[in-house]
Amino acid sequence: MISESLTLPCGHRLANRLCKASMTEGLADANDNPTASLRRLYTTWAESGAALLLSGNIMIDRRYLERAGNVVVEDERVVPALKQWADAVHQAGSQLWAQISHPGRQCPRLVNARPLAPSEVQLQLIGNYGKPREATEADIANIIARFATAAGLVQAAGFDGVEIHAAHGYLLSQFLSPRTNLRHDRWGGALENRARLLLEVIAAVRAKVGPRFPVAVKLNSSDFVKGGFTEEESTQVVRWLNDASIDLLEISGGTYEQIECFKTIPENDIRASTRAREAIFLDYAAKIKAVAQMPVMVTGGFRTLKGMESALADRQTDMIGVARPFCLDPDWPDRMLNGDLDRLPVPEGRIKLGSGYFGPNSSSATMRALNNFAQAGWYYNQIERLGAGRLPKPGLSALGALLAHLGKDSTRAFRRKR
Repeated sequence: MISESLTLPCGHRLANRLCKASMTEGLADANDNPTASLRRLYTTWAESGAALLLSGNIMIDRRYLERAGNVVVEDERVVPALKQWADAVHQAGSQLWAQISHPGRQCPRLVNARPLAPSEVQLQLIGNYGKPREATEADIANIIARFATAAGLVQAAGFDGVEIHAAHGYLLSQFLSPRTNLRHDRWGGALENRARLLLEVIAAVRAKVGPRFPVAVKLNSSDFVKGGFTEEESTQVVRWLNDASIDLLEISGGTYEQIECFKTIPENDIRASTRAREAIFLDYAAKIKAVAQMPVMVTGGFRTLKGMESALADRQTDMIGVARPFCLDPDWPDRMLNGDLDRLPVPEGRIKLGSGYFGPNSSSATMRALNNFAQAGWYYNQIERLGAGRLPKPGLSALGALLAHLGKDSTRAFRRKR
């Protein structure tokens, strides 16, 4: 099943059902352009046998980044470097789609202390994010135009498709959520208004790239936080997306406040009886599949061949999105497609900080946040090693990963050309 091809509504063909899902790389240069390290990283992944590689967050506005080191696509000056990136992936045998995004309030202070958001609702997470300003009508028009411009530029550079990021608490996800969207104008209130920006962005992107270029959307099944975007609302948005001319819907979930997308079933729990249910968002995806008229991809938690095959056979998903295992075992798709591998590593359970590092009075919320940062930093370090042409380092400590991540992100932020 994972070896079967998939033809999208626009006519575009994917050679198999495996996708390297998006992970932020942090490998852009001081001018926010793609680098040789990024090409080397994606060449490694392109040689894996996966039909599709989704880029990490490509930002549409260099004033607002998910983190320093993001690639930014604003104008034609970046096209030659983008083309080198796409060509490297093609030569290695895969396809490259650009995930385009705006972080909204999830923009670190070191990048911008006054980010842009639907409303002035600050992200309270270990002091790393400033209070946002509410987007004006002019800001919203500019955001729509920037998404369309970025899509047109990556198409011109030879990318094979584009994904609009409307999940994980980034800007479009913030507009969808009543927790972060407190507006009373045509962009807030009822779900129809909160979904308006996403639908207008999709329409602008489609108008820019034409009918034959793949356009995907990444959507939360739920925010998994009180007062956030719900499963029922997500299902209704999918009904509207049926009429929006998209080619693939990626289902994920959570925000920085509740990072569901980082969860996995512990390695010792992946037994035969649970493999078919291992993906985190599979239950939600099955409900969304009941109303979706476009192919669906589930990302998050897949770790066994049996789990992947079962999800495809039961028509709970059409594509399998996998991210973190590519950092430790970058050629796993080829071996799984050839029948030489049936299970991927699940190291997350041992990538944890002890409370003793930060004192006995550290709150559980603080420890969760620090452990999330440490786990993210652990994988960022593996990505950097692959980008440098080195092997992964499975023995890296959580504390070492956290400190390296904080130091490197700070250095990147200060080195950026303003």
